[in-house]
Amino acid sequence: MNFNAVWTIYIFEMRRFFRTMTQSIVSPVLSTSLYFVVFGTAIGSRIQEVEGTSYGAFIVPGLIMLTVMTQATSNASFGIYFPKFIGTIYELLSAPVSFLEIVAGYVGAAATKAMFIGVIILITSFFFVDISIAHPLAMVAFLTLTCISFALLGFIIGIWAGNFEQLQLIPLLVITPLVFLGGSFYSISMLPPIWQSITLFNPVVYLISGFRWSFFGTADVSIGLSLFAIALFTGACLAFIWWIFKTGWRIRQ
Repeated sequence: MNFNAVWTIYIFEMRRFFRTMTQSIVSPVLSTSLYFVVFGTAIGSRIQEVEGTSYGAFIVPGLIMLTVMTQATSNASFGIYFPKFIGTIYELLSAPVSFLEIVAGYVGAAATKAMFIGVIILITSFFFVDISIAHPLAMVAFLTLTCISFALLGFIIGIWAGNFEQLQLIPLLVITPLVFLGGSFYSISMLPPIWQSITLFNPVVYLISGFRWSFFGTADVSIGLSLFAIALFTGACLAFIWWIFKTGWRIRQ
């Protein structure tokens, strides 16, 4: 493993993030505040508790997951798409750097950015509701795994995208609806039985459920199943990226 190459790619991507740090921080803070005003206040006044937790606190893990998933995907997709767009990716491919090192640099930077924003949202949440984290180590683990897995997905999207419109297509039309329908603002136990069964086909449910368990000790699905879902999703993304670099799909073609 060429750690110098990984570190170079990582630092290059992180510098782009720090150049727009104000925008990167202000945007999620404002969005989180609006969600608390709309959901926490308006809906929370009608739904006092969900599974023994105040509604304002209950939606915090969902808010974090919503932002983390979209940010990790967007950052990773743009990070690899831009060098492909301007043609510098060929210099990277001709360098003595393996595909694992390329992926580690870009995905690591995107995951770090998403985690940073996730922590900012968590800190912002403390100003609105009282939150206690039952399993802090598990919370960090779920957050890290989610950031990495969706950064891998974003890397695939960046390779696949042929223009900037396609770059935003999957995050806006697929990931965001899946998060909203995956129990981010409600417990799936509140749904009718038929919709509970249908919701279980949404992979995001397992990520949000596991992350919420780390906060409150309650989950819609078992923790083991949540971990299995994350591992399966991450493994599938890695396998697809390996195939991309082996065949040169959308890179050399």
